[in-house]
Amino acid sequence: MKERLFLAIDQGTTGTTVLLLDEKMEIRGKGYREIRQSYPTPGLVEHDPENIWRSVLAAVADARAQAPAGSIVAIGVTNQRETTVLWQRATGRAVAPAIVWQDRRTTDRCEVLRQAGLEPTFQASTGLRLDPYFSGTKIAWLLDNVPDLRAQAESGAIAFGTVDSFLAWRLSGGQSHITDVSNASRTLLFDLGRLDWNADLCRLLGVPMAMLPRVCPSAGALAITRGVDGILDGTPITGIAGDQQAALYGQGCLDRGDAKCTFGTGSFLLMNVGDKPVLSRHRLLGTVAWQTSQGTTYALEGSAFVSGALVQWLRDGLGIIESAAEVEALAASVPDSGGVTIVPAFAGLGAPHWRPEARGIISGISRGTTAAHIARAALEAMAMQNVDLVRAMELDASHSITSLRVDGGAAANSLLMQMQADLLGADIIRPAMVESTALGAARLAAHGLGHYTDLGKTSDLVVSTFHPRIGSSEREQVVNRWREALAKS
Repeated sequence: MKERLFLAIDQGTTGTTVLLLDEKMEIRGKGYREIRQSYPTPGLVEHDPENIWRSVLAAVADARAQAPAGSIVAIGVTNQRETTVLWQRATGRAVAPAIVWQDRRTTDRCEVLRQAGLEPTFQASTGLRLDPYFSGTKIAWLLDNVPDLRAQAESGAIAFGTVDSFLAWRLSGGQSHITDVSNASRTLLFDLGRLDWNADLCRLLGVPMAMLPRVCPSAGALAITRGVDGILDGTPITGIAGDQQAALYGQGCLDRGDAKCTFGTGSFLLMNVGDKPVLSRHRLLGTVAWQTSQGTTYALEGSAFVSGALVQWLRDGLGIIESAAEVEALAASVPDSGGVTIVPAFAGLGAPHWRPEARGIISGISRGTTAAHIARAALEAMAMQNVDLVRAMELDASHSITSLRVDGGAAANSLLMQMQADLLGADIIRPAMVESTALGAARLAAHGLGHYTDLGKTSDLVVSTFHPRIGSSEREQVVNRWREALAKS
């Protein structure tokens, strides 16, 4: 009898990871393919949708080669959120490069809407702030700047989707134009309370509703495959969620007050707030976490746009390390940052500051500053951004965070995790399996298939725990230095 396997597609900002997991959620095969990044001008970030699709097919083939005898019974998809793709319904071909979530080209449009007093209108419905981060103004920019595109969109010939929607379209052979509630809630067009598109907000942004995908739960009978190499036709897609919500699910953050932080290109911190949306009073975001047969769960979220990307900059921009893995040893070679503070506002500052005009700085440099001090300051900056997010989240939720679950590539850096525990004053819990995003997609797919209803608590995972080691006075010194640098950025 063939082993039953769940295929999890994790399409991220820098690459695509595919896992094949058995019914115990243990990995049987893994594939990864990097995707090209494009920066046409400062502040603009684009991806080629065809390159994204090719990376998925290649990663599926790599994973399949490691478990050729297993039978794929269901597929889960998780994705970089907010990244915006428009394609022709007739051909399935993208009409322009995908505008990535990091892209800042709609800063001016957001400011015009804000000056018109519309931010409270958007926030009350969507839980989001007016920022170039989200999909709505990206869609409007494409409609306004690609010749003849608006007329085609109004006629229904053009489809919009975040990356999950684009992949579902391709996986289904063009039969399913869908998205799940978690991804829909990242567009500036979706009402958190009604769990449906908001026609008034679509009009304000000039987005024809004919472009929008059908909104589905995060788990259930969502679509079936057709014409995909390496996957049998008729294989059900039963799980979809944005990457950060999938990671929250994969980490077993199923109770109100549970929180996790994913250290990826950016840093994303989410707290489960239960079955009712919470509109932030401290400049965070309200969002849908997931919707299953057991109901809808909401989250508070704070995002720092630059986290792992800061280490990439040390490698590619400054050349002080040759690989990202080297940063831990270099930073550990000095006891502290020597007074150096980095504010990594390469693409502005996200929550809770929301300053798209901010730019990165390095302060406190002296003649004695070395590459090691800069490396350690970079890790400190990654941790301090999360401290700001946690403090705002605690105020919004009226709930103290005494432990934080972590995942993502940079979570493998033990020095960073210890620094995070020290500066946050809370335990940091790292699972042995840091592929929480793909794990969440697989668990949603299994749940959607009706196979896996025990969602799995963190206690089921093998973990390492980092406890705070410094006192409040030492912590306060770093916090004050960080605050001073933020004011200069």
